[in-house]
Amino acid sequence: MSMTNIMEELVATLPDGTVQEVRVGAFWTAVVVEREGRLRCGLASTLRGDDQYHDGGPSVVDAGRLVEQSALDLARLSRSTRPLETAIGTAAINALLPRAEELWVEVDAADVIARRGLGKRVALVGHFPFVPRLREQVGQLWVLEQQPQEGDLPASAASEVIPQADVLAMTGTTLINRTFGELMALRRPDALVVVLGPSTPLSPRLFEAGVDWLSGIAVEDIDTVLRGVSQGANFRQLRRQGVRLVTMQKPGRNAV
Repeated sequence: MSMTNIMEELVATLPDGTVQEVRVGAFWTAVVVEREGRLRCGLASTLRGDDQYHDGGPSVVDAGRLVEQSALDLARLSRSTRPLETAIGTAAINALLPRAEELWVEVDAADVIARRGLGKRVALVGHFPFVPRLREQVGQLWVLEQQPQEGDLPASAASEVIPQADVLAMTGTTLINRTFGELMALRRPDALVVVLGPSTPLSPRLFEAGVDWLSGIAVEDIDTVLRGVSQGANFRQLRRQGVRLVTMQKPGRNAV
């Protein structure tokens, strides 16, 4: 799988479906599709363009008419240059992905990283709530963040720290903002790679790109999650409102 066209190649493998709902919330974007009589909901981080369209241009070209499109057409928005459209496209991908539940284990990504990073060097792309706990569990932790908090490194430090890491953990948002390929290119060949967060596509095809673990979510209570997304729920709130954490392992890797 090409590093530069991962999302496009993923879309090419998906079945189509009928769009039922599109919700763009303050923190999360949700898309609900129907396929073969079953509803599925996918999530992605809501991305903004820092007033990129302050000149009056639309952030979402077909806003108000998205449910008239096919699910695959929405999924193709993942290659848009408009951040909100990219988030919608990624959520549609996550809704359309077949559930490979036989490969799922219910393990939190933080536990995966802690176990694999015991006594080792870990580079974490994205500041997650479990960072303070993780610092105490691994040998060394570097947190790379576009908006650094105390103790974080700026994203520009990636070229310095990622080649040193035994474990590279990246937010699924790197697939949305197209930084995934350049970050993967910096890793050591023997580094273990985890992609985590609700935006993460739970597709075995990402293993072909060098990922060892995928830690994402399964939406179990669609109505409750949609209500939470619409009302500004953060992920901790969604976890209590119908979302299940799941992890997929690359075949041949040791158990989580």
